[in-house]
Amino acid sequence: MSARTLRNRLSQSKILVVPGGGSPLELRLIEAQGFEAGYVSGYATAASRYAEPDIGLIAYADVEQAVLSMRRVTSIPLIVDCDTGYGDVANVVRTVRGMELLGVAAIQIEDQAWPKKCGHMDNKIVEPRDIAIRKVKAAVLARENADTLIVARTDARGPMGMNEALERCRAFKDAGADILFVDGPQSTEELELIGRTLPGPLIANMSETGLTPLHSAQELEQMGYAIALFPSSTVRLTIGVLGRFLKDLQAKGDSRDWVNQMASLEQTNDLLGLSDIRAFEQQLLKTIQS
Repeated sequence: MSARTLRNRLSQSKILVVPGGGSPLELRLIEAQGFEAGYVSGYATAASRYAEPDIGLIAYADVEQAVLSMRRVTSIPLIVDCDTGYGDVANVVRTVRGMELLGVAAIQIEDQAWPKKCGHMDNKIVEPRDIAIRKVKAAVLARENADTLIVARTDARGPMGMNEALERCRAFKDAGADILFVDGPQSTEELELIGRTLPGPLIANMSETGLTPLHSAQELEQMGYAIALFPSSTVRLTIGVLGRFLKDLQAKGDSRDWVNQMASLEQTNDLLGLSDIRAFEQQLLKTIQS
């Protein structure tokens, strides 16, 4: 159902704002704030689950477990960063079908060579174009739910230039990809070029302090994008804000200056579903007593 929901939503003209995270708490917060979809970021998953950088240190099983934990506490459509598919064609097939079993709405495959890196790091290496196309075709043919969306991402802009990135995306579309994603454009002009020349739906990656200049969702919509992606903002905020809090706590031994920036105990328990658990317990008690 979530795959069809996302597919139908992308048929609308209004851009979809999608925040990302790597933990069930982040995705639960995203849903609680009313976002229509969430992004399971490889970068955020490596950071949230293992405090490791996004340089190919996590594998399929890590992402599978991350998605499973998120699915237990969320119902919004999930777009999942599945890196390179974790191998060649057989791995891509396993990845797509495994994600479908978890109810994922969209599966993202990229064309970097393994071990891959965050798309906004330097010295990236991409696979030959024919291999990248073959893997996108495999992802498209592997899906068993016709509503599952395949996101084809290219990282060719950095090592090979914008023309190669555009050509790859056109080939990915011909191979059956539903959504195209050029990562790492380095100017507003390049963002506009992508939006003007590639068939949609298109993703724009707003990775703060990365290679791509930041724009609002409204600005990106005017450029031709369907999804404004904020994949790791939650992780950056966690590191920045929590780091400042801990530094202050170490210096003062006092958290009172921070209380107004915290969720209350009641708000925290409510977000974590305590009220639902208590309501279930009361219902069960009534059943037993009757």
